[in-house]
Amino acid sequence: MPSPYVRRRRLAAEIRKLRESRGLTTDGLAQLMYYSRTKISRLENAQGRPDLAEIMNMLNILEITGSEYDRLLKLAHEAAQKGWWDRYGVSMGARQRLYADLEYSANSVRDYNQTAMPAVLQAPQFISALVELDECQGRLNYVPERMAEARMRRQRELLRPDGPSYETVLDECVLHRLVVPPQAMIAQLHHMIRVVSEQDRIAIRVLLHDTGIPGGFLPQSSFYLYTFAEPGDSPMAVVDTVTTDLVLTQRGEVERYTAMYDRLREAALSREDSLAFLERVANRRANGTGSGT
Repeated sequence: MPSPYVRRRRLAAEIRKLRESRGLTTDGLAQLMYYSRTKISRLENAQGRPDLAEIMNMLNILEITGSEYDRLLKLAHEAAQKGWWDRYGVSMGARQRLYADLEYSANSVRDYNQTAMPAVLQAPQFISALVELDECQGRLNYVPERMAEARMRRQRELLRPDGPSYETVLDECVLHRLVVPPQAMIAQLHHMIRVVSEQDRIAIRVLLHDTGIPGGFLPQSSFYLYTFAEPGDSPMAVVDTVTTDLVLTQRGEVERYTAMYDRLREAALSREDSLAFLERVANRRANGTGSGT
């Protein structure tokens, strides 16, 4: 199944292009369809699952026929599909649903983790510790048990035989500054080492805290890069902020984050050296001698 979110973005761009090719404003198209301007704006901004009857009505009003009609209706049908993550509703959180959607049909996933462990490589004990940290900041907007269940499902989907390739650049500061119980951190490190060691298409690269990153400014936040198998599904970047995720699809913006990722990757330890480093950190934690290198 293609990513419904990616399909909604494509459908939104197609609707906007059709409207503009007819010389219509958003208000103009809304009047022709007897819809509110808000409804048209939501369609053109990929906000929410499209209604197939409404899309058919729009295509008829805009006099779209033949193969073009069939192509756009198929796109709308794919955009309206539900994935396994939709069964969790709000209990897993909107941000995690977005990531699960994109990961499901991605060809490759790359990310830079500046303040957290990679979500798709987290151990159950570590997830529980994160929930406790989150509760310190206020009321939760998700159900912890369901969130944890969904996160482990994301990991199984990542590891399925036809899953995407995955690589993460992990900033070393996460190992030292994230205050979780020692046993939770040790379990997390061992879990990541095991998963990466068993899967050739999954890699982790540790970016040491004292390593310089030449070629430009430093990243200001964690971010994620996605590519997809189908030519029409353009690469995408998602930038993590405290309150929301910024989804970027413009070529120049995605290329800028891709170039930044390449710089980070080049500065980080190799896959093999990263696993050895994580093993040393886990051993030092287990021996109670700190998290040194």
